Amino acid sequence: MDSQGQTTSLQRLQNVENRIVKVLELAGGVMDELASPVGPRKDVVQNHCLEFMQLIKDIQVALRDEIKSACEYRPFEKCDYGSRIANEICHKKVEFIISQLDAMKLTIDEYHAAV
Repeated sequence: MDSQGQTTSLQRLQNVENRIVKVLELAGGVMDELASPVGPRKDVVQNHCLEFMQLIKDIQVALRDEIKSACEYRPFEKCDYGSRIANEICHKKVEFIISQLDAMKLTIDEYHAAV
């Protein structure tokens, strides 16, 4: 964690990965209990299942939050590229219109000179 007590996205995803490992270990523990020659201990299986379900819920919440924060991330929102390009396009349009008006003025002047 950094000095402000906040974790980075990668750290949060690492925590999710650790929870997934724990979920798999719990599932393996239940399988071991079910395969036990003396039969499964009901309290152990129940505790593993409860912890399994809680971890699955935590994983879903954490991944949902990460997806949401990734969708809200706007790396270029302060970039002025779009407005600069729009301004440049407008400038080129104005230059084109001025050249067309100059050509029209020249045509009109030539017409008046001929008449």
